[in-house]
Amino acid sequence: MSNLKAKAVLFDLFETLVTEFSEGKRISNRNYDYFELLGLPNEEYKKEWRIRSKARMTGILPYYPSVIRDILIKRELSYKEESIKFLYEERMREKEIPFREIKPEIIDLLSFLKSEKVSLGLVSNCTEEEVRCWEDSGISKYFDVAIFSYEVGYAKPDERIYKLACNHLKVDPRESIFVGDGGSDELTGAYNIGLTPIQAMWFNSYIESNFTKAADPLTLKEMLKDI
Repeated sequence: MSNLKAKAVLFDLFETLVTEFSEGKRISNRNYDYFELLGLPNEEYKKEWRIRSKARMTGILPYYPSVIRDILIKRELSYKEESIKFLYEERMREKEIPFREIKPEIIDLLSFLKSEKVSLGLVSNCTEEEVRCWEDSGISKYFDVAIFSYEVGYAKPDERIYKLACNHLKVDPRESIFVGDGGSDELTGAYNIGLTPIQAMWFNSYIESNFTKAADPLTLKEMLKDI
């Protein structure tokens, strides 16, 4: 029997359980010349990438190479498959980095929740290459379900993705908590279906919200005892 009132805790992944940044800078030190590789100036490439954010996250463009091809086809640019392969392999290497060293306080938090018999769910807006290392990360074993947006076809803050996680866990959202850094308006989406949102501030403290905030995993651990 758990001493906590919550029956389940749903977590965001990036910038909540793992991070791609250190002291405000991307750890991978990403730096590619897209004009040389693809024939598209860097700023134009980034613009096209952002335009396809929803299509990437919801699996309409399911793989990184399909995104690049779509950009180049729409721009009527020829391309070399070896350039796409190079960028895809580099991106997979980048996305492996956050999973190499999980912070001990994250492990402690997840271990505590499992010891309290609380169900754990992951709800992540992501693409295929971003979560290839999830299963071998050392934290996947704590979770009862992992919902990846590109697999299910909808992304936070779409209410359906939270409901799907709750249905898998067989819990009522009103008896559950969602923890995330607040990107993609995820806290509001969680609130709208009855989840209690808590903003994780330990990796990303720049997103503003009116929701309850936890400065670090230890603080969250103590907060959960009172919610």
